[in-house]
Amino acid sequence: MKDKPESLRFYLDPSRAILEMNALYKNLTTTCVSKVRRIHLKSFSFHRVIMKYDKSMKKIIMGMDVSKQSVDMCVLWGDDIFLERQISSTISCIESFLQGFLKKHSFSVSDVLVCAEYTGKYTYPLCLACERVGVDLWLENPYAIKHSGGLERGKNDRQDARKIARYEDKVCLFVLPEQAINSLRELVSEQELYIVDKKKYQGQLTDEKGFMNPQDYRQKSARLNILLKDLKEVIRQIEGKIQKIIEGDETLSRQLKLLCSIDGVGERTAVKVIVETNAFRDFTDARKFCCHAGVAPFSYTSGSSIRSRNRVSHRADKSIKALLHMGALTAATRSKGELHEYYLKKVSEGKNKMSVLNAVRAKLVHRMFAVIRNNKFYEKDYLNALA
Repeated sequence: MKDKPESLRFYLDPSRAILEMNALYKNLTTTCVSKVRRIHLKSFSFHRVIMKYDKSMKKIIMGMDVSKQSVDMCVLWGDDIFLERQISSTISCIESFLQGFLKKHSFSVSDVLVCAEYTGKYTYPLCLACERVGVDLWLENPYAIKHSGGLERGKNDRQDARKIARYEDKVCLFVLPEQAINSLRELVSEQELYIVDKKKYQGQLTDEKGFMNPQDYRQKSARLNILLKDLKEVIRQIEGKIQKIIEGDETLSRQLKLLCSIDGVGERTAVKVIVETNAFRDFTDARKFCCHAGVAPFSYTSGSSIRSRNRVSHRADKSIKALLHMGALTAATRSKGELHEYYLKKVSEGKNKMSVLNAVRAKLVHRMFAVIRNNKFYEKDYLNALA
């Protein structure tokens, strides 16, 4: 019997394949070590470590599709599927799988990159497990991954895990924010939930008064008032906890005072911006945050037939946009100052009122980033020394 070809023996002997691939990987990456070290050293200058490099520098890519109860994973070695499995979506199960995989196949934590879609709270166990094991984690926008695979038919978690693992882009590693920011994020989310309920019940009291039998309305309003009283008390307690967390952190306390020195920026808006920017570590450019908040206008043109006016995108955080809108409305129409004069001037020139208000929103964002960058309170009568 003739000897098997070298390439065939390579695939039939998994242990030999692993040894030869490890040796090949070491030879290929020796020239990249200095570059990787420079990237890591540069990244450590930020409070939240964000490292961007090509994911091909990793041996193993783990694509994980995270849901409430399970995690579907697809492990890639190069372009080949090395392993597919489904595990429970708990910290202990994910941590146990990662440790067992590294030990069984003799990989180090630096050889593995975990990729997943950011799905809010469902990714929290994965984040903690990766942090404990020491494996790099990359969380990507689900929308970007969904539209990266072209035309597709059908959908299941196994396909999603494969798509995540094969997603081609620059890696941006995720690191959990500080505990104070995490606590603030949870409190702000809970606060928004109760505020929405409070407005809903208050609307019932005012809108239905003239359209119901008086006796039925009195009974309904009594029940609603009980709910409103409890909601107001809960909101007050949450506000107290938010204030306590901020006062216990020197950086957060300073940032809140700086932001609140700007006309049109209240405490709710300031706290929301601090949470969304991770204390201005994730966003350092006001223009990028304007895009995130749905304030930046974009052009919509194609060839010679489509010539739409510039307009903002709906792919934005609407909760921030709503707070910025109320702040812009207050600064532009209900208080005297530079923004009020700017609003009246532009409206008198024939500009659309909502377009002008959107420009005021953008001005508020730029002012917030300016006071944080300069670490100075906003000066209403500031005069440029070079003017």
